[in-house]
Amino acid sequence: MATEAVPSSEIITLTRHVLHDQMRLGAAATGDLTLLLTAIQVTSKFIATNVRKARLINLIGLAGDTNISGDEQKKLDVLSNDIMVNSLRASGKTAVLVSEELEEAIIIEEKNRGRYCVVFDPLDGSSNIDAGVNIGTIFGIYKLRPNSKGSIEDVLRPGSEMVAAGYTMYGSSANLVLSTGSGVNGYTLDAALGEFILTHPDIQIPPRGKIYSFNEGNSMFFNPPVVEYLKSIKYPASGKPYSARYIGSMVADVHRTFLYGGIFGYPDDKKNKTGKLRLLYEAFPMAFLTEQAGGIATTGTKRILDIVPTSIHERCPVFLGSKEDVQDLMKFFTA
Repeated sequence: MATEAVPSSEIITLTRHVLHDQMRLGAAATGDLTLLLTAIQVTSKFIATNVRKARLINLIGLAGDTNISGDEQKKLDVLSNDIMVNSLRASGKTAVLVSEELEEAIIIEEKNRGRYCVVFDPLDGSSNIDAGVNIGTIFGIYKLRPNSKGSIEDVLRPGSEMVAAGYTMYGSSANLVLSTGSGVNGYTLDAALGEFILTHPDIQIPPRGKIYSFNEGNSMFFNPPVVEYLKSIKYPASGKPYSARYIGSMVADVHRTFLYGGIFGYPDDKKNKTGKLRLLYEAFPMAFLTEQAGGIATTGTKRILDIVPTSIHERCPVFLGSKEDVQDLMKFFTA
């Protein structure tokens, strides 16, 4: 009779893993980034708990306002934003905070000021929560410029200057995916332990996939390069078309792309001339993760992480995923 393998007794928590990475930096490591990431993971646990019981405690529904992006704010959006802001401020490790839910950046008062800036979307895809679809928190982290005490200029920098980025996806489980610049790792929240445990070490996006994630409800507005690319994978000469998978939550769609390969796209079009996704707290963190996992992230014509933002809520087109799939798409922009 076959015997089941004994579960590994080696439990690697997110905190332990990040501390190990920081120790490799030797004297250059201060522990500040570790403490900041600890504050983010505690925030993720709190949001995960509220997402699970949102219906029970009346957190589903509109809060009666809109955010800077023009989206109607859900009660859970507002709560998640407040949780993020308060936790990051209390950590004592941040100087500037930028949230999708707030029109202006928050400059942290001197007594609580640290050396990092955090840009974030506290609850991406929240319009889907009524349907039980996975939603998530996206974040990116910059270090203050030399001699800066914290200003908006500290975040109006290319995404390539981020020191860490990640997202937490809330669904049947809470999954936190993180990079501090040396690869990408995935962690799953163990509710019994109350800890994020390393479950997906060294995530690598397959060089080619079989899935595409585009909102084809907007296809009548797509520009010719995107139309032609989609035609090439839906009606290929090989007779083996790609499968369409689109949830409408960036975190969920990108997470699937990381694990199984393929391409995620949110292009600019005739309706959204500059694109739909926000550069600082959606495109940059996801592009950072994509490149760390061996993929490509582009606007179609240039590398996303090379863009220099001019405003905190700037938008841009986004295509990211498997290296070969994204390269195929880019050929249609240069044809």
